[in-house]
Amino acid sequence: MKNIQKSFQIFLLTLICSNLLFAQKQLIMIGGGKRTPDILTKFIELSGNEKGNILVIPWASGEQEAAYSNIKNEIGVLSKIVVEKAPLAPLTTESKALLLNQLKAAKGVFFCGGDQNRIMDVLKDEELFKAMHERYNNQVVFAGTSAGTAIMSEIMITGEGDFKVIDGTKVETKKGLGLMNEIIVDQHFIKRQRQNRLIGLIFQNPTLLGIGIDENTALWVQDNRNAEVLGESQVMIFETTKQAKEMKFIILEKGEKYNLKKRKKR
Repeated sequence: MKNIQKSFQIFLLTLICSNLLFAQKQLIMIGGGKRTPDILTKFIELSGNEKGNILVIPWASGEQEAAYSNIKNEIGVLSKIVVEKAPLAPLTTESKALLLNQLKAAKGVFFCGGDQNRIMDVLKDEELFKAMHERYNNQVVFAGTSAGTAIMSEIMITGEGDFKVIDGTKVETKKGLGLMNEIIVDQHFIKRQRQNRLIGLIFQNPTLLGIGIDENTALWVQDNRNAEVLGESQVMIFETTKQAKEMKFIILEKGEKYNLKKRKKR
């Protein structure tokens, strides 16, 4: 009898832990390049596997249909989960209504790469902006690659500016979707040597963390707190110190974890 009770307790604990995982906010920020199988598999899993569905938003791309097809095909190799296409930008009254209905049904939302300004041009619509946040806050997993990652912080790097110097005033930023407001995120980070612009912005915003995600790599963030590196390369995290013009950084490899609130490795 004791063995049965113990087994039942273990089962309940496992179930509770599983439910807690999927009850959290879930965000996967991909640095561009390849979407490696472990990155996409995690996104599919968090989106409900074959019982779920994914909404792909291709607005950043200059070729929206192709961007959607590429992601759909990559996901299709790994799973039979339903993949839907959001209405193409610019939206009409009718396509906006369709998008809002798609958001209500989606278990996962994926933003394609391209130009992040194109995404935020659409999300100037306050109703759409609020709907994205509402779904994220209600356990819909959000993911993005390249430009689709750039929008995830409240301060969004546009891609314009003078990056030959470390000076945040010379880096153009705009309002992002801001699913996370305690960081500034950058992508293609090591591959394209983007340290100058992120370091400059963190000196300008010293209370924030700078997160640089390399290509073929992602940072999976749970509940805006616990982060884990997926993919093939590295993530760099920058933080100012109490000393003027002094900054520290760490490099995280695949599988390494970091607590964004406590600002230390787990």
